[in-house]
Amino acid sequence: MLTTGNTTVISNLFQDMGLGGIDVGYLFIGMAACILLLLILAIVQLRKTSQLEKRLDKFMLGKDAKSLEKDIIALYEDNKFIKINMDKNKKDIRKLYKNMESAFQKAGIVKYDAFHQMGGQLSFSLALLDENNNGFVLNSVHSTEGCYTYTKEIKNGECTISLGDEEKQALSIAMGKQ
Repeated sequence: MLTTGNTTVISNLFQDMGLGGIDVGYLFIGMAACILLLLILAIVQLRKTSQLEKRLDKFMLGKDAKSLEKDIIALYEDNKFIKINMDKNKKDIRKLYKNMESAFQKAGIVKYDAFHQMGGQLSFSLALLDENNNGFVLNSVHSTEGCYTYTKEIKNGECTISLGDEEKQALSIAMGKQ
């Protein structure tokens, strides 16, 4: 409501909005609160923008768009090269592992005195096995007349020819049973 002299003029705008009975002071307080809230939000956004600019400056550090593009392309090429090499390395590792299956990986040796007369335990039984327990037992018997060496084939940890005590013991050591 506005008063000019003796005449009271009612604001048509507030009446049309249905706010004819609201005090203008409350309206100004509400608007000031909204302005204050918007000012706080603007300050927060300016601070975040400033932090983002610092991170961007650190990221760019003496680079322009062209050099940055070259760096990104170089990284992409390096990544592609690494992936190709990784696939090649995986294949090579599989091949090496396959080859290692048949390489002798397990060994067991037992030294003994074959004839209990010479001393020094110069005779021995040596078992060499691959991952699948395939291989051989090498037996070397030392006597006063000479040294005799012979082998026995091992398949899946078993021998078709009977094994002596020392050979059995060497085989057990190689298979990890002792």
